[in-house]
Amino acid sequence: MSAADVVVVGGGQAGLAAGYFLRRAKADFVILDAAGRPGGSWPEYWDSLRLFSPAGHSMLPGWWMPEEPGREYPSAAHVAWYLSEYERRYDLPVRRPVRAGAVERADGALRVRTDHGDWTARHVVSATGTWRAPYVPDVPGRDAFAGQQLHTVDYRRPEALAGRRVAVVGGGNSAAQILAELSRVADTTWVTARPPRLMPDGLDGRALFAGATRRVLDGTAERPPGDIVMVPSVREARDRGVLKAEPMFERLTRTGAVWADGTAADFDAVLWCTGFRPVLDHLAPLGVLDDRGRVGVRGNRSRAEPRLHLLGYGDWTGPVSATLIGAGRTAKTAVAEIVRSLEQGR
Repeated sequence: MSAADVVVVGGGQAGLAAGYFLRRAKADFVILDAAGRPGGSWPEYWDSLRLFSPAGHSMLPGWWMPEEPGREYPSAAHVAWYLSEYERRYDLPVRRPVRAGAVERADGALRVRTDHGDWTARHVVSATGTWRAPYVPDVPGRDAFAGQQLHTVDYRRPEALAGRRVAVVGGGNSAAQILAELSRVADTTWVTARPPRLMPDGLDGRALFAGATRRVLDGTAERPPGDIVMVPSVREARDRGVLKAEPMFERLTRTGAVWADGTAADFDAVLWCTGFRPVLDHLAPLGVLDDRGRVGVRGNRSRAEPRLHLLGYGDWTGPVSATLIGAGRTAKTAVAEIVRSLEQGR
């Protein structure tokens, strides 16, 4: 059995941001990461992914992300490199690969059970992200469809679907970026639950971040003029006339999809760009998960278990906390609260 004042579960961007502030506070902590290499989930993203904010607005605390040569919007590979260098730069105590199976209460502390031994901690920070919990809507006929079904987590490059009829389902930036390149080699149909909102040229993720922050903090900000950022590949796809979305189909059939008005289309594959759910199964023994699989929080801290803090899962754990810059801001608040508790003997 090992012990630390603070155990951080997850070594991606949110876990590293917490580590930065814990290091500055001279806290006794360790970061447990299930992956076998640094970079969080970024090494697993599709090859052509681009951030929708420039490098200067996509950094963790303490070190601005260097620009990627020749690119205004950094690639996933560049972000993975940055996170790896960040971990080394601040000498963060990451143990990997170590998978946390359960967090339990034990003798006035919390016990983190892992596949490489157990840890006791006065506080636990859960920063496991969402990548390992892809979400696919329960569309009627999904099990009957005889074609290939993939999720964003399965997609790496367009050649695997070249020459095929593909329905790309989802109205966010991931769907738009994948559609942009896939449409060059496949017969694509974009399907969205709501009409996609394209941002004007010249605006990017900075506008989304500012608006989301104001909405969470004071509820007064108007919605930004779009959700999908016109990074170069998406802008080019728009100019080709590719970004025309169909409404969500009513059901899948063995060979394709049928819409509410009776329109039908055949597809060889459906690519679900439909988001993720938080990876929180390790917290089930604490009894803190609600019906949506989330944890009720006050700020970043569990209402039911004050020794548990959550980072990086979305707006419910802090304004845009699933982004690089948002992870740093919410980690600062969480670590300050942890340090106060430690100083008070709690």
